[in-house]
Amino acid sequence: MKMLCFVCIGFLFTLSGCSNDAKPNAVRKYDSVLSCSFSTPLDSVVPSDTLAEKSEIEMEMEMLGLVDVLSLDSTLKVDLRYSTLNNFTGKDMYGDLNRCYLQKDVADKLVTAQAELKKQYPYYSLIVFDGARPVSIQQLMWDSVNLSPLDRQKYLSNPANRSLHNYGAAVDVSIIDESGTELDMGTPYDYFGELAHPRKETEYFEAGELTQTQLSNRELLRTVMRAAGFSRIETEWWHFNSTSRVHAAEIYPVIE
Repeated sequence: MKMLCFVCIGFLFTLSGCSNDAKPNAVRKYDSVLSCSFSTPLDSVVPSDTLAEKSEIEMEMEMLGLVDVLSLDSTLKVDLRYSTLNNFTGKDMYGDLNRCYLQKDVADKLVTAQAELKKQYPYYSLIVFDGARPVSIQQLMWDSVNLSPLDRQKYLSNPANRSLHNYGAAVDVSIIDESGTELDMGTPYDYFGELAHPRKETEYFEAGELTQTQLSNRELLRTVMRAAGFSRIETEWWHFNSTSRVHAAEIYPVIE
């Protein structure tokens, strides 16, 4: 595939539990972003059918068998953070990629998770921050982090080893309420620090750095994603895998 044009675009941008009777507390969406100083209002997130004509990279993803998640469930919300400046790099990494793509079976699981969430809380919705990600962009992200290779791997997969995002088999999500307010998960998306680690939640709760509401919100997200067949990882509350990296490499093409 000809990815040169898509990759070059990235360089042109300037650096820069709760019960069914009561909803968990929430915080204003993007009010405080610890990983960068940019914000994107929810009303800038638009359904796929209102977007411009599909870009080359989006057509290439469809040729690989991936699907636009909004084509399966328009109640999902999509805010591709790497198509904005509101991410840990402070750059628009995706250029012409504005739709969230996943493998069809993975997207079906996401639709199931959305249905499970709405069964419990009809006024809530999953919001998707990232899905399929080309390896070329994975490399740009890897190169942009000013950390040692060992520390980088706590937050990013080494492009040489591939990420499940590079197969369209992982998704980054959170929950918003009917007003577009993102539930308080204790940290923003893409927060580089142990406060975002599920494996550290008990420790930080006992230290008073995470609240019961924040833990309940994270558990709600995990519950609906797990019910749909996703599994969590131990270092990012927002990241969910559909399968293992070994299995993904056997059944899906790499998105170069």
